[in-house]
Amino acid sequence: MNHKLTITLLTALLLTSGCTAVKPWERGNLASDVMSWQGDALKASLDNHVHFSKEGSSGGGQAAGGGCGCN
Repeated sequence: MNHKLTITLLTALLLTSGCTAVKPWERGNLASDVMSWQGDALKASLDNHVHFSKEGSSGGGQAAGGGCGCN
């Protein structure tokens, strides 16, 4: 009986996984700037520069700096 419950739960999990095929005409909606983590690339670059300048280290981000903020 426990084996049937496990199989039923696994089947339900697979059926409700949320994966779907994206149609070619829907891909433009997913590629818009609204769907990105940072909508404004210039602001994101400036934020990274300020963060790593104040942090005093570089690497792990997109901006390099030595702590003075002059790069």
